[in-house]
Amino acid sequence: MSDKTSNRMWGGRFAAGPDAIMEAINASIGFDQRLAAQDIAGSRAHAAMLAATGIISDSDAEAIREGLLTILSEIEAGEFAFSTALEDIHMNVEARLKDLIGDPAGRLHTGRSRNDQVATDFRLWVRDQIDAATEGLRALIGALLTQAEAGADWVMPGFTHLQTAQPVTWGHHMMAYVEMFSRDLSRFTDARVRMNESPLGAAALAGTSFPIDREMTAKALGFDRPMANSLDAVSDRDFALEFLAHASICAMHLSRFAEELVIWSSAQFRFVTLSDRFSTGSSIMPQKKNPDAAELIRAKIGRIFGANVALMTVMKGLPLAYSKDMQEDKEQVFDAADNLMLALAAMTGMVGDMTANREALRAAASAGFSTATDLADWLVRELGLPFREAHHVTGALVALAEKKGCDLPDLSLSELQTGHEGITQEVYSVLGVDNSVASRVSYGGTSGERVREQVARWKEQLA
Repeated sequence: MSDKTSNRMWGGRFAAGPDAIMEAINASIGFDQRLAAQDIAGSRAHAAMLAATGIISDSDAEAIREGLLTILSEIEAGEFAFSTALEDIHMNVEARLKDLIGDPAGRLHTGRSRNDQVATDFRLWVRDQIDAATEGLRALIGALLTQAEAGADWVMPGFTHLQTAQPVTWGHHMMAYVEMFSRDLSRFTDARVRMNESPLGAAALAGTSFPIDREMTAKALGFDRPMANSLDAVSDRDFALEFLAHASICAMHLSRFAEELVIWSSAQFRFVTLSDRFSTGSSIMPQKKNPDAAELIRAKIGRIFGANVALMTVMKGLPLAYSKDMQEDKEQVFDAADNLMLALAAMTGMVGDMTANREALRAAASAGFSTATDLADWLVRELGLPFREAHHVTGALVALAEKKGCDLPDLSLSELQTGHEGITQEVYSVLGVDNSVASRVSYGGTSGERVREQVARWKEQLA
């Protein structure tokens, strides 16, 4: 192959040839610099332990500590020059530490490897994201509780197949999402407990011959204990996969709610009005108010799902212990975490700002034969009909109302009695939507009484 052909193949930024390509594919500093704070925290804990166990001198440990704090300040101030040639955050920090303090910097890496170092950094970072997600979920649940409490008795249609089913209350609908997001909160909380073990000290894969104290470093970094197997410690990414799995379920819940907000805010429904802060106008149609924040939340689930699948695919064929494939574990987790937090914040803002249109909700609840089940239940309860027969009678009366172009409560008593002669005037007490929702007093039901009980329970739990 000629040099001319070779240059065409490498092309563009890789005109320098294979060395440039290897540097580009091998380097992770472009993204793992986000681990800087965690990397420095891990190094500080490691250096303190090395001094406490007599592996390095106190003076070297103090120099390392001061140097690392200087580096952290430089990074936070945006004054740190990251180098692709130094591959990753660990080598960038170590090289700068050597510039600052000289020979003692070389003693920092005693008794550890980049393998356990990156596993520790990444675990600390994901733990921070779990904490952020739980706070975000608590804020969203709080906003939903406020909506639920205000509208505990507001009647709206409940849907199945997006068809009017039975009347429910606005508060009950909001509380359904409280339950969903509370399970997300629980999943993240559980995952944090499982992942809170320290890989630091596992070294490359087999541990170390130095008399390190892994309990000390684990405690210093807020872990419950060191991981019990060094092979597992450097090769495990379950904690990141679990974060992505839970983020995916949470994003799915956010997407479902976002879909409802898109539908509800349309001119055809008019169930809710979203604030201008979370809507946009059209460039050509002045009447438009687009629920863009909800639509973008609905779309972000693809990125989060994709991150989950991507990391599963990276990990699925790796033998123990570490392989360079695992460098591909971070970018998708970073992206998923960013988008989850943005979606949670946007949804919290929308829920806090949105206004329910009580008149439109009530009108929709009163249409579409939403009290048909109440009529069937009344026939069973008051006339002793078997439910299947009551269902048949109710279906015939729905057909009659549909033919007349009215709803069930609009039928006269004589018309209702064409379905069954035993029907009395009392049946109208169950055909109103208010009576319907008030009657649903079973645990978990839609009545205002049950909604207020659940709101109180959740407020107590959150407090």
